[in-house]
Amino acid sequence: MTSSDKPVHRRAKDYRWQGVEELPYKEDGRALFKTITRQVLFSDPQMQGELRYFEVAPGGYSTLERHEHMHALLVLRGRGHCLVGDEVKAIELYDLITVPSMTWHQFRADAGEPLGFLCMVNAARDKPQLPTAQDLSRLKASPAVAAFLAEGQHRP
Repeated sequence: MTSSDKPVHRRAKDYRWQGVEELPYKEDGRALFKTITRQVLFSDPQMQGELRYFEVAPGGYSTLERHEHMHALLVLRGRGHCLVGDEVKAIELYDLITVPSMTWHQFRADAGEPLGFLCMVNAARDKPQLPTAQDLSRLKASPAVAAFLAEGQHRP
């Protein structure tokens, strides 16, 4: 659906938009993640961008990955932590997060509540790259990153 097909999406209950399908986060079985969904709110070739809403269930997390396109995120619900590059930060309502091109990143919801965020990306984008054992070793050289990754029990 393009944004011009339906100019207004009224918010439904619990961060679900009427007329917008709730989709699995990934359809790629090789990626490690836990309890996360996505909704594509706007996608139109004329915009050259896509606005998506992701919701990570309490204790869930996104895939540790990187890619050529950048992300811009706005937290709309809950609290959690993110890894962007070699930094781990607490995130909460209305925080803005930029993920530069080719930067390792992952988002995690705190145990007590879901973490929901809007994510804007290029409509045409490259596939995510997963870390190799060597990449993980480099990331884990930072004690903060190693502790963050240990919580998600990442495999090389």
